[in-house]
Amino acid sequence: MRWSKPLRVHLGVLVVASLLCTSMPIVWMAFKRGSDAAVQAGVQQMREMSLRLIEGYRNSLQAGTETVALASTLPQLVSPPPQDLEAKQEFFLEALRNVPNATSIYTGYPDGSYLQVINTARDDVRQTLSAPDGTAFAIRTIARRQGADVISTLRFLDGKAKSIGERPVEYASFDPRQRPWYQTAVQDGVPVSVGPYVAGTLQIPTLTIAAPIRDNGHVVVGINIHLQTVSRLLDAQGISPRARAYIVDAGNDLVAHSDPDIMSKITAVWSRGAVASETTANSFDASLDTVARLRRDPAYANGGLARIELDGENYLVQIAPISVSGLFKESTAAIVVPMEDLVAEANRLLVHNLLIAAAFVIAGVAASVILSRMVSRSLYRLADEARRIGDLDVSEKAASHSLITEINTLAKALAASRHAIRQFALYVPREVVRQIVNPEGRTLVKARRQDVTVLFTDIRDFTTISEQHAPEDVVDTLSAYFEVLNTIAERNGGTVVQYLGDSIFVMWNAPVEDVRHVENGCRCALAMKAAVDGLNEDYRKSGRPELVTRFGLHTGPAVVGSFGAISRQQYTAMGDTINVASRLEGLNKQFDTSILASAAIHDAVADRFNLRPLGLTEIKGRAEKVDVWELVGESCD
Repeated sequence: MRWSKPLRVHLGVLVVASLLCTSMPIVWMAFKRGSDAAVQAGVQQMREMSLRLIEGYRNSLQAGTETVALASTLPQLVSPPPQDLEAKQEFFLEALRNVPNATSIYTGYPDGSYLQVINTARDDVRQTLSAPDGTAFAIRTIARRQGADVISTLRFLDGKAKSIGERPVEYASFDPRQRPWYQTAVQDGVPVSVGPYVAGTLQIPTLTIAAPIRDNGHVVVGINIHLQTVSRLLDAQGISPRARAYIVDAGNDLVAHSDPDIMSKITAVWSRGAVASETTANSFDASLDTVARLRRDPAYANGGLARIELDGENYLVQIAPISVSGLFKESTAAIVVPMEDLVAEANRLLVHNLLIAAAFVIAGVAASVILSRMVSRSLYRLADEARRIGDLDVSEKAASHSLITEINTLAKALAASRHAIRQFALYVPREVVRQIVNPEGRTLVKARRQDVTVLFTDIRDFTTISEQHAPEDVVDTLSAYFEVLNTIAERNGGTVVQYLGDSIFVMWNAPVEDVRHVENGCRCALAMKAAVDGLNEDYRKSGRPELVTRFGLHTGPAVVGSFGAISRQQYTAMGDTINVASRLEGLNKQFDTSILASAAIHDAVADRFNLRPLGLTEIKGRAEKVDVWELVGESCD
């Protein structure tokens, strides 16, 4: 005897064994995929953060660029101070209010005059200027430099632009015409970016955007942005605690850094002079040499992510150009993030989640044992129901009930399938349905070449009959007619493939193999003619129209199977054999006959059926003539 146990035992053992055997691989796969996902999430976060950092840097410089561009068009800035002094000061004050990252805005003139408005919000700026308490802005003015009554003052304003103090300042040590921003703007004649360099008045490292006045190319307006301000824009702590961002110029020299300690060192270096930076500033961050190399690689120069190793630790690096309106050309922002920082939190959460998942697995083992007992009883009933449906036993059955909602849903689905197949069988040959629902019936879908016998029928003058009678009468008459012909076709082993209006397409040897398919086709045609003749006797007595039927019969190779779109298929046959049978049916009108058969039919059953030769005849759509025979009856021998 074969060993067997109830389904609930098998199901319980299978579920428990599956959970136990797969738990370790699942845990490992979840951890591996979780780690990869954490890296990818970190990479995406880095991309988004780097874009925001760069965009913030660009916006900061863009505001200064737009302010300088506007100032270069103002006619009141053309004249040197003290002319139009109030108008100049008012514009500069408003500009500083709208560009919070700027430390000062100023104008230099070819006679050495100079006007500068300084934002004193920073403590170091107020200390450098020795500004009184309450100072919000400072105004430095140098005028009439070439005359005896030179004006060189530093005036202090409060937040409402009211004067709170003034003192003279040395002017001989500062000449705007000697400053790099003035010389570069006058030489190029277009807006320029200069820096980092040490500002003359505040003595702090700064970036400058300057432009010549449109109406006088020797008058230059400029705006300064402190390097410490740039550093605050590069804050990369949102990516990870050890992430850093910095700016390098065209010569790969470090300009600004997100790390406050490194930024302080950079500021100190620039305060001592630009030459010193080339020897010391670039030593503050070990990744600078790698970034300089990546800038030369097109795959990374415009935002591509690179993985590098520094001091035995892996990093992700992203660099992107940050030029603004053609200024600060070849300046680049770099974001450097340790890989470990990206995955550390994700790994911690992953371990936590895996512990929770393990608890659920243990609970699932216990629940599966209980559930298997509940499911097994209902599955027995549903399996038996499915077997009956597979055998096309689609008679109505009482729906089974279970305490499990899903089992009830499955039972309803099986009931719906039974009903659908029962309805489906009304429109598709029953044997075709049987093979479709059979798990081994998939071959029915694939079209293949095979010999078949085909019968086409048609009612003479059916259009006239339909015109002369009520549609309801025509439908009733035609339904009874089809019922008779369909019964005869099935009795003779044929499959009614299709109803074509008032015609029937019957086929033998497919989908069920039939070694006597030609003989059965001939016998079916004769039986159909006799049955129709009997119907017509009854119709004449009841006043219904006679249905004079013509038949075309042919045998030969055809391609048989399912044809149509992916979402809608039809089981049928195609080929010359089908076309010839259809044309033979139509030739009955020419020969005034009822059943016409081909020479292939004659050759196959001439010893069992009587056929009258009608000779070679041309048929529509075929180059060669067809030898036509009339099927008269079955031989008595």
